[in-house]
Amino acid sequence: MTPLALILAEPEHFSLVEKLLLIALTLTSAALFWRRFGVVLDKILKSRKDAGFRIFPLWPRVRDFVWEVVLQAKVIKQRPLAGLAHAFVFWGFCAFVLVTLNHFSLGIGLGFLDPSGRFGRFYFYFAGAFALACAAGILGLFVRRFLVRPKWLGKKLSYESGFIALLIFLLMATYLAAFFVTDTSPAARVLWWAHTLSLLVFLPIIPHTKHLHLVLSPATVFLSRGGFSKIPALDGDEDFGLVAGTDLTRLVALQAYSCVECGRCTEHCPAANTGKVLNPKEIILGLRGYLNDLGPKSDRPLLGKYNPQEAPFQCTTCGACEFQCPVGIEHLPILVGLRRGAVNTGAWEDDYGAKLFLALERGSNPLGMPAAERDKFIEKAALPIFDGTQEYCLWLGCMGAYDSKGREIVADLARILNYLGVSYGVLKKEKCTGDAARRLGNDLVFQQLAEANLETLAQAKVKKMLSICPHCVRTIQEDWKDYGTPPEIEHHSEFIARHLDRLPQVRNQETVVYHDPCYLGRYREVYDEPRAVVKAAGQLVEAPRSHERSFCCGAGGGLTFLGEETGERVSQVRAAELVATGAQTIGTACPFCNSMFRDAVAGNEGAPQLLDIAQLAARGLPDRGVS
Repeated sequence: MTPLALILAEPEHFSLVEKLLLIALTLTSAALFWRRFGVVLDKILKSRKDAGFRIFPLWPRVRDFVWEVVLQAKVIKQRPLAGLAHAFVFWGFCAFVLVTLNHFSLGIGLGFLDPSGRFGRFYFYFAGAFALACAAGILGLFVRRFLVRPKWLGKKLSYESGFIALLIFLLMATYLAAFFVTDTSPAARVLWWAHTLSLLVFLPIIPHTKHLHLVLSPATVFLSRGGFSKIPALDGDEDFGLVAGTDLTRLVALQAYSCVECGRCTEHCPAANTGKVLNPKEIILGLRGYLNDLGPKSDRPLLGKYNPQEAPFQCTTCGACEFQCPVGIEHLPILVGLRRGAVNTGAWEDDYGAKLFLALERGSNPLGMPAAERDKFIEKAALPIFDGTQEYCLWLGCMGAYDSKGREIVADLARILNYLGVSYGVLKKEKCTGDAARRLGNDLVFQQLAEANLETLAQAKVKKMLSICPHCVRTIQEDWKDYGTPPEIEHHSEFIARHLDRLPQVRNQETVVYHDPCYLGRYREVYDEPRAVVKAAGQLVEAPRSHERSFCCGAGGGLTFLGEETGERVSQVRAAELVATGAQTIGTACPFCNSMFRDAVAGNEGAPQLLDIAQLAARGLPDRGVS
């Protein structure tokens, strides 16, 4: 063969010494790989079983696996350039599976791909195309990690990553170079052994580095809990959350070892972006460090040495970390689990938190307001009482019942319902859904509230519910399922968008920047409906961070009730971003967002007005009535 033939050159014969050496080196490499990987696997398998975990149904798992792992769609969509570079490396490895099997088989005289045969030639060219893409991808990732170095990757350089990148590049380079030599030339043998040694050195390094995700992350994605930010139920009276190593479950351990340290979670975390202690990446790496040092059978606390106790309680539960993670790590259940452990064992002491829990226990609302105030509002706004005959039960929620602006939103939504002729009513008595208690880790208070509300709704024969609060919608729809079957519920943005054609349009040139609430967007994937309402009222302006990348208002996870924040206030950062768009109005679809932005927006010069989408939609209705 001539070099111009561009056929992959492989040595035709191997001596007995070469064959024995190849076998010995391969076994050594595999043994070194297993020496570390076996330890990791043992720690995962010795962790506590996940209560209530079910592998079926399989189709959603297969669908997510194909989308996130095989197609690398999530990696590419959220970070296009770096994601595409990573995808090329991944696809290159996939394409090389058959090539690598043939490569080692050839070394012992059992090669099955003939470079001059029709299929062999096609496949070697096919792999060559991916080798080029993989080499370009790994070079791009090397430049990004060691030269450009985004701050989300952290300050510490990983020379292991650099060495891994070099080995991957050598694998591709030696393969491609073999197309330009002949079978009989000494260069073919040199390239073959260089390629072989790169593979054999690469294999045992994997389990010692973050590149362990190559092996574990496909399993992590496939074995997810099957829902976004799905908080698992406690496993009996002896389960207090994530307190010590003995509480770490197999899924948590698997996810801890799957972290690729890419920093996507940190990049989008509102706490990490505003000077807080919390860094989602470090939470996961802290658990990995705990498992490495102490193992899953240790009774030493998880919070302290490996993760500071205040970190989990700075989480707004916005879900940005979990949404962005390319390897299937479910941060929210872990963070809430750590909160559970601290709250249920009394390790977390916070005056604001204690006041909140007491208010929920005694007054059934986090604002500590007497129920009589809710009754006064219902009477003033002339809201009908639900008697079982109406189509909808209008769930006021704590903000809708006790907050002044929340009441205005409810009043305008009631005007819309009246105009449309939709029958509805509110409950005589209503307790908080327990959203803050649930996400702060107080399961006892949450259970009391959930069970009481479910009983009330059942007695009232409620079938359909409507709410202005995405937090209420999420908690009722998903979290209450641990204690019963909640009625069907939807957010008012979905309801209004569905009936837009029946509402009078008063569209003008007013510019409205819409803020995506975390619990409506990432949690429920509702993005188009509120925008449709905004477009019917004015000119929609998109914020720099919108849709699934929206920046949190800072209220979630119970933080709106926990007093002053350290560092910058999340609400101030987001409000300044919205004001900077120059829009005349900030449109919201969550009473908590409205509340958080109220003071933040007022502090900006030429502050825009702050309106809920229900208020925007109701402006064209006749007779404003009570508000």
